[in-house]
Amino acid sequence: MAKAYEKIADTLRQEIRSGEPGPGQRLPSETKLVERFKFSLPTIQHALRVLAAEGLIEKQHGRGNFVRRPRQLVLRTSERHQWEKDRARQSLDERLKTGATEHDTGLTVGDLVFSAEYHEDAATPHLAAVFGVPEGTKLLRREYRTRYEVEDFPFNLVTSYLLYDTVAVNPDLTDASREPWPGGTQSQLHTIGIEVDRVEERVTARPPTPEEAEELGLLAGGIAVMVLRKTSIDTAGRVVDYSEVILPGDRTELYFPTSLTRW
Repeated sequence: MAKAYEKIADTLRQEIRSGEPGPGQRLPSETKLVERFKFSLPTIQHALRVLAAEGLIEKQHGRGNFVRRPRQLVLRTSERHQWEKDRARQSLDERLKTGATEHDTGLTVGDLVFSAEYHEDAATPHLAAVFGVPEGTKLLRREYRTRYEVEDFPFNLVTSYLLYDTVAVNPDLTDASREPWPGGTQSQLHTIGIEVDRVEERVTARPPTPEEAEELGLLAGGIAVMVLRKTSIDTAGRVVDYSEVILPGDRTELYFPTSLTRW
């Protein structure tokens, strides 16, 4: 049997999903909700915490509870890797027209705000094992953030690692000022003769760290992140790129279509 706070949360949830109150609008005060539902303040607050955990509302200090505005959805599909590979051999003009984020969101280049930072790192035991190199091997760490211009928070948090000596053959690949690179990483690797043969992705879920919650705007609490670990392997069987992507659960959908061989 549903508890009182669950029934209250369900009623408010249905009202929010029907559009009343709408995105950005303030819910009645907690005192008003006590009067309406005839339950104690702790019960009302428990119901509101449930809705906040689901990402439906957010509590603004000193102002009250508000219906969260839906953020731009990112649909990340496993087919994006072939799309990126095909683009690697297209003309510069073609590659400049759109990128992976535009592909995943349906937005245009002009809708996005992009930033990139490059750093030199020594391979940790984990990264050394990923690349099959000695611990301490020099890596190029790249941090990417992209957001919709009308929103305050990025779609995800991307950290990508490349073997420094491999990509340094083309100095442009170690220069963050060259970003955003038309065509992305596969196009960058193409400039030094590397063809990606396959991409392996592993996804887990967990609560965000405080730093991740702040950067992604997950301060309502209760919204999980997905951690996607992507390994790109070239035609010689070498790992040429390893990325960790932190995807906020309130605005990301993972789609993995799989075609099966017919008998």
